[in-house]
Amino acid sequence: FFFFQVRVCTPPSGSLAAAMPPQKKKPAGKKVAPTPSIAKKQAAPVKQTNPLFEKRPKSFGIGGALPPKKPLNRFVKWPKYVRIQRQKRVLTQRLKVPPALNQFTKALDKNSAGNLFKLLMKYRPEDKAAKKERLMQKAAAEKEGKTLESKKPICAKFGLNHVTYLIEQGKAQLVMIAHDVDPIELVVWLPALCRKMNVPYCIVKGKARLGAIVHQKTAAALAITAVKNEDKHDFSKIVESVKSSFNDASDASRRTWGGGIMGVKSQQKLRIRERILARENRGRQ
Repeated sequence: FFFFQVRVCTPPSGSLAAAMPPQKKKPAGKKVAPTPSIAKKQAAPVKQTNPLFEKRPKSFGIGGALPPKKPLNRFVKWPKYVRIQRQKRVLTQRLKVPPALNQFTKALDKNSAGNLFKLLMKYRPEDKAAKKERLMQKAAAEKEGKTLESKKPICAKFGLNHVTYLIEQGKAQLVMIAHDVDPIELVVWLPALCRKMNVPYCIVKGKARLGAIVHQKTAAALAITAVKNEDKHDFSKIVESVKSSFNDASDASRRTWGGGIMGVKSQQKLRIRERILARENRGRQ
């Protein structure tokens, strides 16, 4: 092993102070005035709390309060018929829909439909209980040897074959067609027949709503053949609005294709692509 001896020579204290360079003194500048009390940030006003209602924040940790319930719709395995009808709705938006089917997406407006169904409620056919009572009265009268004068009731007609017959015979004064008939081929030809026979028609929302008028679950189409004298004024107004919206509509509206609506993600991609193309075109100019 080799040892090296290092000798450190320390100068005297007086010589160390002489060896260091003199420090420069900072020039004495003006002191900045303090911020006035008015400009200082005002303290937030103390919010008065009602002593009767004490704030008790919940703790959702282990052993604490139960967390709020979240909607689990996204995680539900829906029945097959629900999945099919949702997929069908999306497909009708994505694919191109021919004009004959696209006309069923344009139903009667809400106000006119409300007035129409309000009128239809007065012309509901008799239900089973009323029919039974009428037949009992008729049987009792026949038993006593009397004859009851019975007039044909004025009511809404239903049944696709029956409505078609009334249109062909020119007896129907107004025809209502449901927009959600499945399969749609059952009624897809009915608007063309109404236009050919010059019968006012309209497309309304809900086959179930039409069925409720005639005591059925659903109804594809209804027809009105006659109205009472007190309802003729309201009925004529409804027929005029229906004719202007459907019968007298321009051919262009009946020849417009539907669908072709892409999803949210696809629309966003198309917007980004259009912006890039527009930027490139500006750069070329």
